[in-house]
Amino acid sequence: MDFSLTDEQRMLQDTVERLVADQYGFEQRREYMKKPEGFDSTLWGQMADLGLLGVPFSEDVGGFGGGAVETMLVMEAFGKGLVLEPYVASVLTAGTLIAETGSEAQQAEMLEPLISGELRLAFAHTEPGNRYEETRVATRAEKRDNGYVLTGRKIAVLHGDSAHRLIVTARTAGDEDDAEGLSLFLVDAGADGLEVSGYPTNDGLRAANLELDGVQLPADALIGKEGQAAELIGLTLDRGAFAVCAEAVGAMSRACDITLEYIKQRKQFGVPIGTFQSIQHRMVEMRIALEQARSATMKAAARLQDGTPEERRKAVSAAKVQVGDGGRFISEWGIQLHGGIGMTAEYHLPHYAKRLVMIDHQFGDVEHHLNRFSAMMDVPKTA
Repeated sequence: MDFSLTDEQRMLQDTVERLVADQYGFEQRREYMKKPEGFDSTLWGQMADLGLLGVPFSEDVGGFGGGAVETMLVMEAFGKGLVLEPYVASVLTAGTLIAETGSEAQQAEMLEPLISGELRLAFAHTEPGNRYEETRVATRAEKRDNGYVLTGRKIAVLHGDSAHRLIVTARTAGDEDDAEGLSLFLVDAGADGLEVSGYPTNDGLRAANLELDGVQLPADALIGKEGQAAELIGLTLDRGAFAVCAEAVGAMSRACDITLEYIKQRKQFGVPIGTFQSIQHRMVEMRIALEQARSATMKAAARLQDGTPEERRKAVSAAKVQVGDGGRFISEWGIQLHGGIGMTAEYHLPHYAKRLVMIDHQFGDVEHHLNRFSAMMDVPKTA
């Protein structure tokens, strides 16, 4: 895959980087976090006006027609600014799922307002105790009166408390761990029987827990084919994992820059600590971790765009491992090289560290993706 940028991609990169530079200073971000939705809805509208909410969607529906490379450009810039808006939740997971799998009526109803910023979506899959397992779903959807009734619980739904509609995974057949029998449903945020409990996360974002107690849905709330959503769920989770990997690359890059600026200024024994050879070596190791994460994420972009499902899963897991390990290494040593100031909430570096730690746990942590990658490795046969 050719990763040299086209003129359109460079324009997109310049647009999003200028937006982040102008609108996401450290104090600006702190003010956005205080808003009821946990982000600035005016800025969300500005992103829509700039065409950023349409990046992954086809030009036929008013989008940019971009792919994984364009997604990486946007998310890397967002990572540098620790952007709070629900881009991954609304656009890159739930939105792309509707664009590729939704019925014509669902696409006609939702894609245009999604791209214009009027509609926000969220993907509700994680449940208590499922520990990143894609097909372990206890939430049930029973057929009743030409529709469905949903009962169950979802947790840690990214930006679930500000979404107008939720895409909920539920079981229409089979046991809790079966791959067969999984379905996807559209649920209005204000539906009877749905309780949404929002809360801030450690990195400044928002999430929600959902209680579904007999939520009644019409038949056309089903997305795709009944009982055959397992592959769609896996693809959606991989897209989310890739997106936060790209975000992490941006955050890791900025954390390295902040640390480099600091060691050039902080003095010990009358000289900048950046002149000490041991600190120079540690700074180089941080940059190596960044470039390893960037390379793995670029490969994941290639496999998401052109690879087979197995190639996609391998590449995404490899990227998630590199980002998880590399992000933690950069965070820990960035704080260590700063000393006490690196632990204060009034300084920007620890906020990057918090986000990088949270990214490790979103869409599967290092241990999960190491196990998933290992399970897909070809084991040589013994005689």
